Amino acid sequence: MLADNKQSNIAEKTSTLLKDEIDQVTGFYQLIVDFFTNYSFQLVGAFIIFLIGYFVAGRFANMVLRLCEKQQLDVTLSRFLANTTKMLVVILVTIVALSKLGISVTPFIAAIGAISLGASLAFQGLLANYAAGFNIILIRPFVVGDTIEVHGVKGIVQEVLLAYTVIKDEDDVVITIPNKHIVGEILHNSKRHTLLEMSVGISYRDDPVKVIALIENTLEKLAFCDQDSKLQVGIDEFADSAITIGIRLWIPTSTLYQTKYQGYKAIYQAFKQHNITIPYPQRDVHLIPQ
Repeated sequence: MLADNKQSNIAEKTSTLLKDEIDQVTGFYQLIVDFFTNYSFQLVGAFIIFLIGYFVAGRFANMVLRLCEKQQLDVTLSRFLANTTKMLVVILVTIVALSKLGISVTPFIAAIGAISLGASLAFQGLLANYAAGFNIILIRPFVVGDTIEVHGVKGIVQEVLLAYTVIKDEDDVVITIPNKHIVGEILHNSKRHTLLEMSVGISYRDDPVKVIALIENTLEKLAFCDQDSKLQVGIDEFADSAITIGIRLWIPTSTLYQTKYQGYKAIYQAFKQHNITIPYPQRDVHLIPQ
């Protein structure tokens, strides 16, 4: 008798649970049906608005890109402006589509503001690099191919990105500089050339004026020396053991050391041919008898 009552209670509970689950599924199904019945046209309208807006955003972005290229703006800046334009248009279209469904966008805007504030604090250094990169691209203190020096690092600019700038030095070493370490710092930009300074000592028995003319004629015959080199040769110092002749000229940064070694070789051969003496360091010592 007790067993029959237990089985009856279990069956009754099972039936009740099954009925509740069926009611929940039925209610959920009815909710979906009512939603699509009441908002089907709004959903279709919002979807169409979003598709049209996304298409228009792409056309706007392409138009901005062509306009920047026509004005010969930097490639990175042109793409940044085009992508930013597309993103803004898509955001506006999304807001219009949500309002079509009767969804208030105020909470979303507040949430985006809070997320943006937290992200700005968390990625402060990264955002500083991007802001500095945008400043570099907009103001253009240097462009690809220029020779720059900042924080004691010198090289030819290979690429300018929003986060960092890539340069290459005379040894073909690629150096990445975060843009926040460029903006606001003392920047040396010698365009595509570097100042090469050389010096050589001659004996006091030689005529420095003739030696200066000899060095000028020797270097002007070399391929790297032209009108843009701005060759300067003169007496740099009257040292203890020699008269120091200073040499200054501008040469392409990519051939800095090659030019330096070629120039010294040509000067040495010219001195040897004209019997110009490069003296050894020496010092005269006089002993005073006591």
